[in-house]
Amino acid sequence: MNAYIFPGQGAQFVGMGLDLYENHSEAQELFERANEILGFSITDIMFEGTAEDLKQTKVTQPAIFLHSVILSKVLGDTFKPDMVAGHSLGEFSALVANGTLNFEDGLKLVSQRALAMQKACEIQPSTMAAVLGLEDEVVEKICAEVEGIVVPANYNCPGQLVISGDVDAVNVACEKMKEAGARRALLLPVGGAFHSPLMEPAREELAAAIESTEFKAPSCPIYQNVTTTAVSDAEEIKKNLILQLTAPVKWTQSVQQMVKDGATSFVEVGPGKVLQGLVKKIHREAETSSATVS
Repeated sequence: MNAYIFPGQGAQFVGMGLDLYENHSEAQELFERANEILGFSITDIMFEGTAEDLKQTKVTQPAIFLHSVILSKVLGDTFKPDMVAGHSLGEFSALVANGTLNFEDGLKLVSQRALAMQKACEIQPSTMAAVLGLEDEVVEKICAEVEGIVVPANYNCPGQLVISGDVDAVNVACEKMKEAGARRALLLPVGGAFHSPLMEPAREELAAAIESTEFKAPSCPIYQNVTTTAVSDAEEIKKNLILQLTAPVKWTQSVQQMVKDGATSFVEVGPGKVLQGLVKKIHREAETSSATVS
């Protein structure tokens, strides 16, 4: 069975999507439509902006979404997923790709999500850190023992977890992780504590937008970050998407479940190859590739 997977923040690069724009009229139309919806020329930033311009959350999230979604549309009849999943932001791309959301609504939600997260980041100094070489249970236990807010945020693959929370608590947790034998525990260059309770103001804001958006029955199940299981019910997808901002991204568990349910090939749709690397670490036998158009 074919699983199509969609990357999240961090996969962006300058020039992303330009080949699609130049070689496919459908892609060009969708990119121009996106510029109208967003009210600024995101294509200028994607195609010829600086890495710094592209790093702003309000740009990064729509840019990655557009690259992934437009690529899936240009694939046409060759795009035949039996199941989909997305890493954090990538979940929105996956939901457009499997027909749950239309292009316009998906882009509007991603833009609102980015702005709401940016605002939440400004309320309290917060950060994230990658922890390598520790068991999940050890990371969870240390986070629970540290004063302040610090939680596991991304279960990326066995031995690679990201923690998230207020700056002091994350720093203390990193020291304790090293003492417990972590190979590395290093702060990430991010603007805030994504997938932690500190995103609650953003979750509330996004919940209202999601509730008022039409979600249709998908063409194939999505394995959501929050539940890690196959979901096909539009209302349940909505509920999980709202929870996603303050809950951890359970990528390891989602991939394991997809394999259990019959996935043998994982195709990454969008910029970069980060997810392919993670899939290989979770299930060595899986076939992985990037979606490409001739």
